[in-house]
Amino acid sequence: MKQKASIFTAMILCFCMLWGSVTPAMAAQTPLTSLTFDVDYYYNTYPDLQAAFGYDYNSLYRHYVDSGMAEGRSGSAEFNCMAYRNNYPDLQASFGNNYHAYCVHYETYGRAEGRSAAGDGTVLTTVEAAPVSTQIGSYSTAYSSGTSRASNIALAVSRINGVVIQPGESFSFSQTILPRTVANGYVEAPTIVNKKYVPGIGGGICQVSSTLYAAMLNAGLPATERHPHSLKVAYIPEGMDATISGNTLDLRFTNTFAEPIQIQATADQGTLTVSLCKQ
Repeated sequence: MKQKASIFTAMILCFCMLWGSVTPAMAAQTPLTSLTFDVDYYYNTYPDLQAAFGYDYNSLYRHYVDSGMAEGRSGSAEFNCMAYRNNYPDLQASFGNNYHAYCVHYETYGRAEGRSAAGDGTVLTTVEAAPVSTQIGSYSTAYSSGTSRASNIALAVSRINGVVIQPGESFSFSQTILPRTVANGYVEAPTIVNKKYVPGIGGGICQVSSTLYAAMLNAGLPATERHPHSLKVAYIPEGMDATISGNTLDLRFTNTFAEPIQIQATADQGTLTVSLCKQ
C-alpha cells in the first residue's frame, strides 16, 4: 500500500513540474497548427532566427507568438499575420492588435472562407474600405527593405492606415501608433538622440510621421504640434520632417475641413506613401 502511495505521489510531483514549465500565456492560448506556424518554413526563411535559436521548435514558436507576428514575419508559406490583419477591416474591428486571434481565426474560419493571408508583412492594403472622394495631399519617401527599421515603418504604417478624423477632431500620431515597446511589436533600430544615432526601440517611425507631415503640408492642413529632428535626415527635405519622442514630442493636427479625412498609408518594397483624402 505504501509503495502505491509513493508512486502516486511521484506522479503528482512530475505533473506539477511539467505544468510549471508552461508559461501562463502559453497555457491560455490555443496552440497554433502548421497552417499558421510551420517551424521548417520559419527556420529556413529567417537566418537571424537560425543564428539565435537554432532548430528548436519551442524557441522558434515562442518568438513567433511573442514578437514575430507583430514584426511582419510570415509563420508559414500561406500565412502572414500582419497581411491578414491589414487586409480585413472586419477582423481589425474584432481583434485589434491581438495577433494570436488572427491566427486562430484563419485556422478556424478564414481559410475555409477563402480569405487571403499571404504577403511579406510590408504591403499594406485595405479591403472593403469606405470610399473616398478626393485626395487632398500625398507624399512618398524611400527606405531600405528587409531591415529592422523597415519592420518599424511597416508597423507604424499599419496603425495609421485607414484612420478617419472627423471635422473638428484632433489626431495624435504618437497615440495612434502606440508606445514604442517590444510588447507593441517594435524592434531595435537606429534613432537620433542628442544629435547622435544610437540604437533604440522603434527606430524608423519618424520617417512615417515626417511623410505624413509632408502630406499635410500638401493638403494645406496645419500641424497643431510638430518638432524638427536635431539632425538633418536623408529621406525628406529639410523643414518637412517631424520627429516623435516618447510622450514629449508628437505630431498632431485638427481636421479643419467640413468633411471627414481618411489617412491612407502603404509601405511597399522600399516606398512609403501617405495620403490624406476627404470622404
